[in-house]
Amino acid sequence: MNRSSSVFISRLRGLPVLDAAGDQVGKVRDVVIQMRTQGRAPRVRGLVVELFARRRIFVPMPRVHAIDAQQVMISGTVDTRVFSRRDAETLVVDDLFDRTFPREGAQVSIFDVAMSPVRSHDWEISEVALVPGGSRFSSLRKKAAGSVVVDWNEVPGLVMMRQQSTERTVAEMQDMKPADVARELHDMAPSRRAAVAKALDDDQLADAIEELPEDEQVSLISILDPERAADILEEMDPDDAADLVQDLPEPLAERLLARMRPEDAEDVRNLLVYEDFTAGAMMTPEPVVVGPDATVADALAKVRNEDITPALASMVFVCRPPLDTPSGRFLGIAHVQRLLREPPSSMVSSMLDTDLEPLATDTPVGAVSRYFAIYNLVVAPVVNVENELVGAVTVDDLLDHLLPADWRGDQMDGHLMEVARG
Repeated sequence: MNRSSSVFISRLRGLPVLDAAGDQVGKVRDVVIQMRTQGRAPRVRGLVVELFARRRIFVPMPRVHAIDAQQVMISGTVDTRVFSRRDAETLVVDDLFDRTFPREGAQVSIFDVAMSPVRSHDWEISEVALVPGGSRFSSLRKKAAGSVVVDWNEVPGLVMMRQQSTERTVAEMQDMKPADVARELHDMAPSRRAAVAKALDDDQLADAIEELPEDEQVSLISILDPERAADILEEMDPDDAADLVQDLPEPLAERLLARMRPEDAEDVRNLLVYEDFTAGAMMTPEPVVVGPDATVADALAKVRNEDITPALASMVFVCRPPLDTPSGRFLGIAHVQRLLREPPSSMVSSMLDTDLEPLATDTPVGAVSRYFAIYNLVVAPVVNVENELVGAVTVDDLLDHLLPADWRGDQMDGHLMEVARG
């Protein structure tokens, strides 16, 4: 861990938070952390930012672009919904500052907490500043009394305790793959499953729900409060979210769609108009798209985005503006493997695969599977009647529609593992 880049949270508090345009959106008020097991340092989930209207919102660490002594820079869209702490979360300032505990025969209190980056957009609690005394007193008196800096694991409040059942379970799930989290949820009693689901991060719960059988997806999303359920649908892949919404009772589906961000709800609604088991119904509306003037360097920068799945990252679609789906006229595709062999300044449009015809939105699943087999693909373009790119089908989307309807249930019960072992 790079201690030289540690940031003490008392110095972070109150710093202005600027968006990508350099405009101030608010000030840092607290830092949200989550305990982890197996001797691992607490993970920093994000910042609590107070807007000018005194509304407090949550900014996840992947949105934090840079931190220095004068400001915090963030990127992407700011979610202005009021911050609400989850059961498994701890606020550093509100919960840890001034907390007292015995150490070496005397009472000490927490004066400050430091966080350090461990990789891109991933921070952990690293050190804690302690001062003598067992009661609250002013910062000036604390500073005058002198402090000692210790590793995070020397502070009892930062070490996962076994009696914290839900919090401990969530911590143990932090590094699990989505299918493994889904299997854990599947095996829990309903009340236990509900408690754990409510404490999980939005992105982790969304990924796990995608791996559950359809009836369990419906059951789990239905027990969440509508605002949280809408957040989960926003985090899911649009095609998976559309499949889930289609299985919900219509009044609940409309209620959740109304609470989603307009652009996310529009993606889901657009997918719902296609017939089941067609390319349109199984596609994702968020493929990698570039314009005809894009260079190889431009295209490769897009596929490096860690949020893009390996299947989607294998192909770049070239279209006339606009580049959001539905795009302008679809021009063709470029295989990323080919781009990797070309100079960065070369034009992507000069290396299009002209032999690959796009799928139509009404192409049935059987024809889609033959198309994938003929061209040895893991992703394929889908266009509408105006030859505009509307999405892409990936091989995992295709498998979801080819496998038996109950295959996820078999996976949860371990049947697929038995088959795999022979």
